[in-house]
Amino acid sequence: MYAIIATGGKQYKVSEGDIIRVEKLGVEAGQTVTFDQVLAVNNGEMTVGAPTVSGASVSATVLREAKAKKVVVYKYKAKLGYHKKNGHRQLYTQVKIDKINA
Repeated sequence: MYAIIATGGKQYKVSEGDIIRVEKLGVEAGQTVTFDQVLAVNNGEMTVGAPTVSGASVSATVLREAKAKKVVVYKYKAKLGYHKKNGHRQLYTQVKIDKINA
């Protein structure tokens, strides 16, 4: 059984027991979070929502909040002496999928 959820502007295919990284949720570690935007559920037969499946939700436990690896952004223009180096570390929340309620 799996479900497709939407959170943080992205879509994730999840099953029970999966550990995924989603955009920062602002929830402390150990707490439970519920994803209500379930786009599709497959439990033997596929149920697709329009746009979401009514009455379906996915519950998960927050494992930690952290920063991803640094992405280096380097801008350069030839023959002008223009160089600009910048870095970015995206914040994320790591969650473990506990139950798919469909």
